[in-house]
Amino acid sequence: MTRRSALLLGALCWAGACRAGLPGWCDPPQPASAAQQDRLLRFGALLKSTLEESGQPLALVSRNGIDLGLFGQRYSHAGLSLRDSPNGPWSVRQLYYACDEQRPRIFDQGVAGFLLGTGEQPATYVSVVLLPPERAEPLQRAAADNRLSLALLGPVYSANAYPFSLSYQNCNQWVMELLASAWGEPAAAESPRAEAQAWLARQDYQPHVFEVGWRPLMWAAAYIKGLHVDDHPPQDLEAQVFRVSMPSSIESFVRASVPGASRIEFCLKDSRVVVHAGWEPIAEGCRPGSADRVVQLD
Repeated sequence: MTRRSALLLGALCWAGACRAGLPGWCDPPQPASAAQQDRLLRFGALLKSTLEESGQPLALVSRNGIDLGLFGQRYSHAGLSLRDSPNGPWSVRQLYYACDEQRPRIFDQGVAGFLLGTGEQPATYVSVVLLPPERAEPLQRAAADNRLSLALLGPVYSANAYPFSLSYQNCNQWVMELLASAWGEPAAAESPRAEAQAWLARQDYQPHVFEVGWRPLMWAAAYIKGLHVDDHPPQDLEAQVFRVSMPSSIESFVRASVPGASRIEFCLKDSRVVVHAGWEPIAEGCRPGSADRVVQLD
């Protein structure tokens, strides 16, 4: 087994940065130091002020978690930040795996808590996608609709869920199905997930392709809690690939299908924040470009 294949197993286990109940995954995380908490609180305040200044009712937000850089993925987990969330301004509505209940749930989390999920990375990255009013408003209504949010929640979590199957779901796939329900045809009460996936297929939604490249690893995935293979098409299994919804595939879909959508990326390293406008990523290592804004949190 190549190093890439071995690391891919970990990447798939963490896809979406949702705790999937694998051994050790539901252990309490290492507590952040007082200095780390202070920086994240200041960073969260900067994010919230940027969102407030946008004048939009919501934003698509993504953050890093486990290091997926080997597979070209900076971000692992996406949600929707709602200006008028009853949990508090700009709280993030998202799917998480509830370790105590052993099932997925929809959870509203404040910005600071959302940032804490980045773990012990050298830098904290956050991507914010803003939408034109004609797309933001229906999505805001859909995201705030508790009945719809729960109707789109799959009963069984799978980190590597295939996006066009009803068998399983991961965090990012729930976001995609909510987008589809907001922007497509009205969801049928009896099968909102099926309606959403059919609309995504008609829009040629392209999930991210993880190339496994080692057949025994494909077999092993079937025996690891939180991973599944029975929802993936036989041709994908034969080609040794998993197609999975990731923040990058969500952003690519929005960029291609929503004229007027814009993106702001943030990177916190030590006490410095780099703010970058545009679809191209901030340079690795949190290095600012000539047009980027740099904010010192100290």
